[in-house]
Amino acid sequence: MKLENIVPWGRNMKEYMQMFHLSREDILHKKILGCGDGPSSFNTEVDLEGGSVVSVDPLYAYSKKEIMDRIDEVADEVMEQVRSNKEKFVWKNIPDIETLLNIRIEAMMEFLMDYEEGVEESRYIEASLPNLPFEEKRFDLALSSHLLFLYSDHLDEIFHKNAIDEMLRVADEVCIFPLIDLSGTTSKHVSSVMEYMDKKGYRCEVIKSAYEFQKGGDKMLRIQK
Repeated sequence: MKLENIVPWGRNMKEYMQMFHLSREDILHKKILGCGDGPSSFNTEVDLEGGSVVSVDPLYAYSKKEIMDRIDEVADEVMEQVRSNKEKFVWKNIPDIETLLNIRIEAMMEFLMDYEEGVEESRYIEASLPNLPFEEKRFDLALSSHLLFLYSDHLDEIFHKNAIDEMLRVADEVCIFPLIDLSGTTSKHVSSVMEYMDKKGYRCEVIKSAYEFQKGGDKMLRIQK
C-alpha cells in the first residue's frame, strides 16, 4: 500500500450515529470497533464523550504530517468529482457542496488533532480486514463505514465473507453501511453474504438508516450472533 493510492476522507460522530442507528447509550457503554475508519472524527468524538472506540486502518501506518499532506492533495479532486456527479447525491441534511467540504474538513482536522495521542493510547491501530489483531469477543459492536459492499469491484465475495467472519470473531454484532457500490446500485455481494451468514446461524437484517447522502445509500446490514 502506498499513501498516494489512498484517498483519506472522514465522517463525524453524528453521521456514524445516523448511519448505524447508534444511541447515546451505545456510544457511552459499548466497546466499539471501527474497521476502515480512516481520518474520521468518530473515534475522537466518542473518546471525548467518555466512550470506547478502537479504529483500525492501513492509513495509521503513516505520520500525522503525511496524512495531512495527503488530505490537502486529494481534497480538491474529491470535491470536483462530487460537483461532476452532483445529481447522484441527496442534498438534504447536507444542503450544498460548500457545506459538505466544511463538514469533511472539520471531521478530518479533529481526527488529526487527536491522532498522535490516539496512536499512543492504541485507539488508532494499523491493521486491515480480514486480519484483526484482537482476541475473540473483544468488542460489543464492529462497524464498517463505506468500505465493505461499497468497493465491491475491488473486494470480491470471498473477501467480504472472510472480513465479516473476522469481525464476528472479535465482536458480538456487525453493522455495515451502505449496501450500495460506487455506481449507486445494491452490491452484488449483499445477497450471497446474507445467505452465507444465515447458514452459519447468524441473524441478518437490512435496516433503513437515518442517513442518506449517496442516492440509494440509506440502508445498513446488521449481523448478530
